[in-house]
Order: sequence, then C-alpha cells, then structure tokens
Amino acid sequence: MGELTSNLIAIAFMAGLGLILAGILVLANKRLYVHEDPRIDDIEELLPAANCGACGSPGCRPFAEGLINGTFEPSRCTVNTEESVRIIADYLGVDAGETNKKVARLACAGGKHVALIRASYSGLNSCRGAALVSGGGKGCAWGCLGMGDCAVVCDFNAITIDKHGLPIVDEGKCTACGNCVDVCPKDLFKLHSIEHRLFVACKNLEKGDEPKTECELVCTACERCVVDSPEGLITLGNHLAVINYDKNSLASPIAVEHCPTGAIVWLDNRGGYRTGKACKPTIRKKPLPIG
Repeated sequence: MGELTSNLIAIAFMAGLGLILAGILVLANKRLYVHEDPRIDDIEELLPAANCGACGSPGCRPFAEGLINGTFEPSRCTVNTEESVRIIADYLGVDAGETNKKVARLACAGGKHVALIRASYSGLNSCRGAALVSGGGKGCAWGCLGMGDCAVVCDFNAITIDKHGLPIVDEGKCTACGNCVDVCPKDLFKLHSIEHRLFVACKNLEKGDEPKTECELVCTACERCVVDSPEGLITLGNHLAVINYDKNSLASPIAVEHCPTGAIVWLDNRGGYRTGKACKPTIRKKPLPIG
C-alpha cells in the first residue's frame, strides 16, 4: 500500500510539473512572439525558389525579408523574370531598381587544340581531383583542365563544355550565382558586368615568350594592348595584361588589334568574341598530341 501511494504521489508530481512547464511555455510564447509580416510569404511565392545566392542573400526567403525592410530592390534577383520583378515592385509600392547584369567569364582560351597536355590523367573525372595530381597534366599551370566541374555545379545549365574542352558560358542563362567561381581549382572564373566587353582570356603569370611553347593563345605581356589603349585602361601586373574596369567607358576593340596571340578579346552582345588582325587564326580542330 505504501508503495502504491508513493507511485501515485510521483505521478501527481510529474503531472503537476508538466502543467507548470506547459504554462510557462505558453506564457513565454505570448510574451516573446515575434510578429512576421504576412507579405513575406506573398513575396516568396513570386520568387523563383532557386536559392542561388546571386542576390546577396542566402536564399529566396531571406531575400523576401530584405525586400520588405528595404535592404534589397526587386531587380536584385537576377533569376526572376522581368514580369515578376514588376509585380513585386507594384505589390510593395517601390521602384524595381536597375541592376547591372553580371555573368561569369573564364580567363582561359587554351583549348586542347592550342594548349599542350604534358601528361595523361587517369582518375576521378573532376578538375579538382586532377589538380591535386601535379596540377592536372596541362602544360600551362594556370590553364583550364576542362573536366566540367563548373558545368556540374551550375543550376541553370548556363555552362557547357565545347569540343576543345573549354567551358562556354551562356550569358542569357547565367545568373552570376558564383558556383563556378567557387568550384574552379584554378580560380579562372570571375563575375563581370555584362558591359565589360574588353577581356583578357588568360591567367598566365610566366614572363616572356616561353609560355607560348605550352599554349598558342597565352598572354606574353608584350604591352601592345597597353600602348594602343587610353592611359590607365590596361596595365601589366605579374607579367599579365590587367584591365582597369573603372575606366570601362574608354574601352574599345582597338585594344585587341595588335595582340599577337589573341589572349585579349573583344566580346560582342551575343556571347561571341573577336581577336585582333595581328592574331593568326587557329585552323587546327583536333587536340594536340599528349606529351
């Protein structure tokens, strides 16, 4: 009988304790409740749910919250359609804003038909994996390995690998999410304003003409582009032509005309590019021999 009484007391105590704690939680919920603007859900439904981070927030919901508190403008979402951007702006009663579209660009033009492969790599079909094995086997230590890690991580199918083993970015599909920038072991991708038409498609830092033995389209720091350009637009840094995009309004195709290798290019509005008259056209279509 004594044992039964003890058990009942214990049960009653636990039940009472449970009720007290439940009451405390209810009270705390009422006192500490943070009101969430119902417009956040409405805005989130108008966003693409890509959660790519191109807007500068970690996902679409944080971006929606930023739109409500004025941190972002609707046009900051580069994945959304123009119609959705306008609908969001009208819903919030704010200006849609103007965002300078950015795209990913690759600082390498050395495909297999112009750049030497010094060693045959066999292993995980990944640029990151290959880069761990003596840099991947390409003659140019800074060159693209072409195994497509960038294409794999692109959620918008904006990157394809061409027949020469080089990534090609579709500027119409690119949202500047930066995934390709993060995954490239050679750090060849950078995000650029679409207005940057003058571009150095090389990252070689070795001095002189010797790098031409490894790649025909290498920048040799010959300074012809520097001489042909307005003062301060192009300089040399670590034996490589460097464009000062603060002076982008001064850029023109004239800068590429006397580049002997075609390492500096002028991009058109369709994603194509042109090299200068001094650059000999590449007619080779097959890969160079290994070794």
